[in-house]
Amino acid sequence: MASSKVMQDMPPPGGYGPIQYKRNLPARGFSGYTMFGIGIGIMIFGYWRIAKWNRERRKLLIEDLETRIALLPLLQAESDRRSLRVMRENLEEEAVIMKDVPGWKVGESVFYTERWVSPTNEELYNLRPREELIKSTFGFLKYM
Repeated sequence: MASSKVMQDMPPPGGYGPIQYKRNLPARGFSGYTMFGIGIGIMIFGYWRIAKWNRERRKLLIEDLETRIALLPLLQAESDRRSLRVMRENLEEEAVIMKDVPGWKVGESVFYTERWVSPTNEELYNLRPREELIKSTFGFLKYM
């Protein structure tokens, strides 16, 4: 064994190349300032669109309110006609029911006043089936 010579590994002639220890990340996308500027621009555009839509909605709301105000007398007249028709039918029914009662005056007011007192739904529909009262009170609302 004394005769075998140990060969030690040595660097190549000229040495090894430099070791890369720094991260090598390529620049991808926009810089931070550019993305911040784009974000601010998008927000300003969004606020402008919201303000524009709010102005349009306000105009539509005013138009709806003006339409309701214009239709209110017509709707009130229809409601009054319906109430008067039901009151007339109630008086006819009252006359039939109370014809045998002496001293009964059909249509006599229970109020001690000369002023008009609008009847409630219960007063209008007390001689009718309960479904008509519910329909008149809740209208077209249907609960599931």
